[in-house]
Amino acid sequence: MGKSPRQTWVRMAVFLGIGYAVVGIVFAIPATNMQAWRLAAWVVSAIGYSTHIAYELFRLKNSPGSAALHVALAVGLGAFGLAVGANIHSLSAGSTQHRHLLLLSLGIWPVITALPAFLVAFGTNMVLARVLGSRGGE
Repeated sequence: MGKSPRQTWVRMAVFLGIGYAVVGIVFAIPATNMQAWRLAAWVVSAIGYSTHIAYELFRLKNSPGSAALHVALAVGLGAFGLAVGANIHSLSAGSTQHRHLLLLSLGIWPVITALPAFLVAFGTNMVLARVLGSRGGE
């Protein structure tokens, strides 16, 4: 029995969401040359993001809207994971300053990352669908 399309996109969104969080947390650990590590985390995340857009469009053949929604859900999940990591780090470091702001991050970070991720993925999917459609793709 094959996987249903819903199971496939959900697995990919969860996998990449966890991946975004892990990359963000692991790449923040080194104490030296933080700018280079942050840039590396952005590059790795951008590769995952681009791959997810391509996967949704070419492999799953989802519409631009649903593909963008799936990509945005993965990004939001990753941001939530980073917020959880920041809260845990704050607790383990014994820092109580700005604790209420970190708690707000659990809801704010997913929204402020998923919305632009949706818009960029939707625009990218629309352009790719139009270009491929005019070339006889699909």
